[in-house]
Amino acid sequence: MTRINKLLIALTAIAAAGLGSCTKQFDSINTNPDGLYPSQVAIDYQNLGSPLNQAQLNILNYIDYNYQVQQNLNADIFSGFMMSSTPFNGNINNTTYSLVPGWNSTAWDLAYSNVMAPIATVLQATAGNPQYAPFYAWAKLLRVEAMHRVSDIYGPIIYSHYGTTNSDGSVTYDSQEAAYTEFFSDLDSTISEFDAALAAAPTSPAPFAQFDLVYGGSYQQWIKFANTLRLRLAIRVSLIDPTLAQTEGEKSLADANGLLSVAADNAYVNIGSNENPITLIAVAYGNINMGAPLLSYMNGYNDPRISQYAQKATDPAVAGQYIGIRQGIQIDANGRYAGYSLPVNFPNELLLMTAAEAWFLKAEAALRGWTGAGDAGTDYTTGITTSMNQYGIGAAAATAYITNTTLTEQPYIDPKSIVADQNNVTTGSPYLSTIPVAWNSSDPFQTMLQKIITQKWIAMFPEGEEAWAEFRRTLYPTLFPVIVNNSGGTISTTEFIRRLPFASDEYSTNPTGTQGAITLLGGPDNGGTPLWWDTNPH
Repeated sequence: MTRINKLLIALTAIAAAGLGSCTKQFDSINTNPDGLYPSQVAIDYQNLGSPLNQAQLNILNYIDYNYQVQQNLNADIFSGFMMSSTPFNGNINNTTYSLVPGWNSTAWDLAYSNVMAPIATVLQATAGNPQYAPFYAWAKLLRVEAMHRVSDIYGPIIYSHYGTTNSDGSVTYDSQEAAYTEFFSDLDSTISEFDAALAAAPTSPAPFAQFDLVYGGSYQQWIKFANTLRLRLAIRVSLIDPTLAQTEGEKSLADANGLLSVAADNAYVNIGSNENPITLIAVAYGNINMGAPLLSYMNGYNDPRISQYAQKATDPAVAGQYIGIRQGIQIDANGRYAGYSLPVNFPNELLLMTAAEAWFLKAEAALRGWTGAGDAGTDYTTGITTSMNQYGIGAAAATAYITNTTLTEQPYIDPKSIVADQNNVTTGSPYLSTIPVAWNSSDPFQTMLQKIITQKWIAMFPEGEEAWAEFRRTLYPTLFPVIVNNSGGTISTTEFIRRLPFASDEYSTNPTGTQGAITLLGGPDNGGTPLWWDTNPH
């Protein structure tokens, strides 16, 4: 029995007992633990750097079974990137919209116990002390990178009120709108501090260099990352608050240090000798395969990156093909789809952000008329070539891909469906995209936006959280809806899942705060309620 099956049994028992998720102690999640005092900070900064080392390793958790329930069994699947061949709990699980509380509390629990708590100790120890200003700024940046993901999963979060307990013992949530305001403020202060440090010592690494698992203490790289992150968040709110979005986005576009721009700028967390959790989940557990939508696009576009993303299927019915599994189908046993395409064996690092994403963000910013974004078509094609460079794809193949005016997403035919033809998505289906890759500045706005988001989505694999967020914001790329919907009517099949419910233990440990969060959410605490920035008609 795989660890996730054992985990599912355990979580089912816990849920039945009314306990919910893994973290039981309210104080360890929702209050600031005892912090470090200046006298405790070792001369080599170990007491400051080690907590931030831990935080980096938990933005995306590097341990396989943690990552599996933190992201792989939700966003990686909901984004269309992957799908499980395992019918957990008799096919009554996230993949069919029967949301498993124990699984879906993990992203919350890990963020608060393994990211917010250690960062809080650093912020407390370094606040107001110029000697430790770089650690203070870096801690804020890591906090934004981690917690915007949590907010984009759940909506309202505990951010500005973290470490503050009300008289009744509760902790107050920020609305998602308020949380984003705090994110932008934190990014402003971080970029300002790093800009000053870089100007003062252009060739010197940051004092946190030995703890930096991403850029080895390069101020310049972290400024580029922070600018790109601010542009990402600005684009995220562009539909709900265009003025705020443009103001924040143009700050990033105007910064002289720029954005991530070439493949060498990509932000990966080095997890050392630990094997990539996606590889372990796919190979050791046999619990995850490629998703049908992603490979249908890549097959249809004759995408030269496909062998860098996926392995060919081994099942006799589809042997030698690149074919994924459709989300939300009836699976009777592990063996039915186990031989469909697996993800490639990834290196020992976890992807946070790519330079290709930065170019696609600029393309959308240009499409929306933001100053400093450049030309949308040039940004778009540069995004594609930057992604191709990331995988060592030659110029000729990249050019052929970019100039395609006829190829579109490939129909999806599933020869192993339990019910004949039930899982197929054929020509003429509203769930099959008809847009080619080539840029045409004469296209309508929505067509150009669809192209930008579709190519950004392909380029950001395997980072499913960001891909799922962008799908919810724009409804692009076109994805396949579930066949089996076990949500009991709380999640629409054709409108797709919009969020995860709040962590189950918050109901018992912070009931007043959680009820306030539901009010801020503006709808029931289920998977069908859209987030603040999710304003598309569904």
